[in-house]
Amino acid sequence: MNITKRFLKYVSFTTTSDENTKMTPSTPGQMIFAQYLFEELKSIGLQDVDLDSYGYVMATLPANTEKKIPVIGFVSHMDTSPDMTAKNVKARIVNNYDGGDILLNEEKLIVLETEKFPEIVQYKGQDIIVTDGTTLLGADDKAGLAEIVTAMEYLIAHPEIEHGKIRIGFTPDEEIGQGADHFDVAKFGAEWAYTMDGGEIGELEFENFNAAAAKITVKGLNVHPGYAKHKMLNSMRVAQQFTSMLPRHETPEHTEKYEGFYHLVGMEGTVEKSSLSYIIRDHDRDRFDRRKKEMQHLVNKINSEFGEGTATLELRDQYYNMREKVEPVMHIVDLAFEAMEAVGVKPNVKPIRGGTDGARLSFEDLPCPNIFAGGHNFHGRFEYVPVQSMEKAMMVIVKIAEIMGGK
Repeated sequence: MNITKRFLKYVSFTTTSDENTKMTPSTPGQMIFAQYLFEELKSIGLQDVDLDSYGYVMATLPANTEKKIPVIGFVSHMDTSPDMTAKNVKARIVNNYDGGDILLNEEKLIVLETEKFPEIVQYKGQDIIVTDGTTLLGADDKAGLAEIVTAMEYLIAHPEIEHGKIRIGFTPDEEIGQGADHFDVAKFGAEWAYTMDGGEIGELEFENFNAAAAKITVKGLNVHPGYAKHKMLNSMRVAQQFTSMLPRHETPEHTEKYEGFYHLVGMEGTVEKSSLSYIIRDHDRDRFDRRKKEMQHLVNKINSEFGEGTATLELRDQYYNMREKVEPVMHIVDLAFEAMEAVGVKPNVKPIRGGTDGARLSFEDLPCPNIFAGGHNFHGRFEYVPVQSMEKAMMVIVKIAEIMGGK
């Protein structure tokens, strides 16, 4: 099966994750997709194909040489972001893209505009997979899945390419920060791995945000508004005061590169009770810790003004910067760099302004840099992926295996 056909099949599965279910996988669609992948991996000839009760899929491409070669792995996630629906994805291919705006949906007048998304112009003449503008596409990370499976299929079909043992692993719930929760590193058995979960062609990443999630709950007191003076405490107004106390320019829309932020991702409330959900991000561990302390400091200020217990903070670390685990084994980054250049891709080494399963796996003794999967505009209606970028990512995987086989 070619990579385009495989990718289009994968995005037909609804695999949106949901942090509120407290289950793994968090949604039934992910297990349905995992079962499909389980059968597909067996059908293309991989061995030790395994699907566990948590929805993790693993498989082996055995070595075809007697050389002593380290076992390496490739990892991608099966879920898509809860930021936008992925139900009934209507993907289509814009063949020989002309470099202009793309009308995604004539009825709803949804247009992928080059003025807003100028990066797409670099793919003029290529074949671009888009949606109809009513769902996300799911290239994050079904492009990565398609690239890994197609690369394994290619290596099986080309036994003249010597390679060592290769392990592949597919995870649920990466988008809600739980993709590594039940990943059995010992069972996976690789010396190192690569997540195929990056963005545009050429991206190669070995450092990412330190990340935490914060929830502030504010208790109020409701009194009839006609008789509320000196009695009512409107929790929504207190919550609004809290948001205004954070640095207004330390938000995603005002930051780039190594700049961290506080990001308000959800809010709900009544007079009696309100809640604010934040994510906290910073590449530097010291600044990251200071950001968390600042959240507690502001909660304390609210309580000092409105009474103890008015605001409470729940804070949970999600993952840390993999750099400290990858730097001691930089040869694995160098290998990916070499493979990219060998297949005609210019490496673009940059920090991830986000996270991958590889960040947490790196702290569980599986160093795991991140390689591009080729997509753009993840988590929204304007997501797209060039077919040629997926093909190049697939060949990077093959070339990594080939280079290792030649050592």
